[in-house]
Amino acid sequence: MKSMSKKVFQYLVMAVTVTLFSTASFAEFYKWTDENGVVQFSNDKTDQKSVEEIEIRVNTYKGINYDESVVDSSPLKTNRSKKVIMYGASWCGYCAKARRYFKSNNIKFTEYDIEKNRKAKARYDKLGARGIPVIFVGKKRMNGFSVDSFKRIYN
Repeated sequence: MKSMSKKVFQYLVMAVTVTLFSTASFAEFYKWTDENGVVQFSNDKTDQKSVEEIEIRVNTYKGINYDESVVDSSPLKTNRSKKVIMYGASWCGYCAKARRYFKSNNIKFTEYDIEKNRKAKARYDKLGARGIPVIFVGKKRMNGFSVDSFKRIYN
């Protein structure tokens, strides 16, 4: 489990680095295991035997948007207008920010981790979501999280 967390962390660091320092040209990235058994990443191809070219895709929202139109409420299983539901993941920084905001403002919410719960992932997919968090207040939907945008759909 510890090595899996390390791999996920390494992928995230690489993805963030690529996002922050990306240019108009596409860079190639490589992954290999060194002689000590440590997974390495680089944009330079190495002479190692088992070098794997990796494609990095960052799946997140570039901005916050929300939709006040009626959505299919079957994934929500609620009709109460102030019920807050969030689809997210444990590693997501914006999800953590939303959690902190909800807790500090005594806003009751239900969170579904799309990586740990297959049913939640299926509902998330049915919604056509492409990034996290996806937050619902009743039938109002918000992709991403910012306090101001959340207040608009919550109040």
